[in-house]
Amino acid sequence: AEGQQPLRALRMEAAEYYRGHGVPQRMEDALNTLFPQRPADLYGELANYLSKFSKAPVISKLVGRKVLDGVGRPTLEVETHCTIKNYKKRICSVVMSSHFQTLVNALPETIEADEKERNNSVNIAVEWVNESLSTMLRDVKPTDQCEVDKMLGLCLVGKKVSVPEKKIPPAEPVESVLCGSLAIGGTSLAIAKAGATINRVPLYLHISLLKHQDSPKEITLPLPMVTVLNCEKTAKLKLVKEVMLIPPVHLSFKQGLERALDIQKEIMRLLDPPSKEPSLRAADSKKGKAQNTGKKSAQQASKRISRLGCPIMGCDNLEQLLLLMQTACNNISLELGKEMYLAINCAAHELMDYSKGKYEILTGTFKSPDEMINMYVELTDKFSFIIALIDPLRKEDRQQWSNICCALGSKCFLIAEDAATYISKLKIDQNLNVPTCSGVVLKYINQTKVSDLIQLTGLLDGQRQITVLGSPDGESSDDSLVDLAVGLGARFIKLGGLSRGERVTKYNRLLAIEEELAENRTLR
Repeated sequence: AEGQQPLRALRMEAAEYYRGHGVPQRMEDALNTLFPQRPADLYGELANYLSKFSKAPVISKLVGRKVLDGVGRPTLEVETHCTIKNYKKRICSVVMSSHFQTLVNALPETIEADEKERNNSVNIAVEWVNESLSTMLRDVKPTDQCEVDKMLGLCLVGKKVSVPEKKIPPAEPVESVLCGSLAIGGTSLAIAKAGATINRVPLYLHISLLKHQDSPKEITLPLPMVTVLNCEKTAKLKLVKEVMLIPPVHLSFKQGLERALDIQKEIMRLLDPPSKEPSLRAADSKKGKAQNTGKKSAQQASKRISRLGCPIMGCDNLEQLLLLMQTACNNISLELGKEMYLAINCAAHELMDYSKGKYEILTGTFKSPDEMINMYVELTDKFSFIIALIDPLRKEDRQQWSNICCALGSKCFLIAEDAATYISKLKIDQNLNVPTCSGVVLKYINQTKVSDLIQLTGLLDGQRQITVLGSPDGESSDDSLVDLAVGLGARFIKLGGLSRGERVTKYNRLLAIEEELAENRTLR
């Protein structure tokens, strides 16, 4: 009897513990609720019923890792681990896109310095995630994105103190980037992804709920800007960096993508027509050499795929380029301006000759900022199927941005990409720090947080400016950018071409989201 007393006391203590947490009543409620259904898996249903009374999942740790992006350069992966029902689990991971862009004609020492800086930045980011950020965010709910990003923002402010400022070139100021800042953006996005997983909703719906605080009745997919040609700035024509296709709005995303793919295949065929004779035999004869001379550069171009996932091509003038696009569309019975539209990324900041104070649009041909506006007006008048110009001017030419918007704003989207600034500096006291334009290309890089994108797109929506979610040069295989674009309600998404796995995976994700929304009858 004496040996049973401690056991009896323990049982009484346990019974009181269970009564104090309402376990008997909840078990009775569960059984009464489930009995009429007579489920095949009774204990499974009991587990589901009781799980809603468990504590909310919290972050247990973050894991930072150095990985490679789509072009073989180092970048950051962030894993989120959470404690769920007393078990620690790996929930998800994200791979950040790198922001480093080295010019094609950069000096070897510049390339080496950039690579060293990139490695150093990623190493610092990995250390930051594994140590300070993991400790700081432990026991925080991954579903509380606002609180997470607020803590990350405070951490960022603290780190900025010890970062030396970069020297600013006299010609065009370069914005300094916090070394290791990938840790901030990667952690914010990884926790947003974990929050979506825990709430059992897709990431795009989780982002939409964070932005609008309510479940949307309908969701509109962004229109794709599909890059089909990447033009070399070292060629005679310097004005064009990318030629992009924009499908008409009445097509589904799947239909638009198939149409863009057909055009790209025809462009490839035009650039590299099949030879009637084996190339070795043709090369052995003078006649064969003469026949191949005219198309040699085109063949070389079509065999080179850029980091953007499309063919690289050099042109002598803009008309030659646009004629190629028209011919490709005509050959497959499509009319530019009705069944497909064009957008051109001018990347004007790469054209400025500061010694002359003018843009070099062709080798040896220079135009002032005001002359550039007249050129764009003539271009869009002659080729009305061009409905968007990205970076037609540098960000410093703010007066000319206002002038070009007055001249072309009613018939052509004038979008700032590099002419805008980093997301962290775009928003100043609830105002947008951008030149007058139709919209802005936003990229999720560096210290960007999910909350920053939500606030910024809200401001753009309020000012009736369009949002374009853009894929950076150093892209990764992570497809979270697509969910961000859909959840934020972006008008366009700029993912690059239809080659290279890290870009195609994002197009495939958009196809999957379209199917899911169509099944749920929430696709607008």
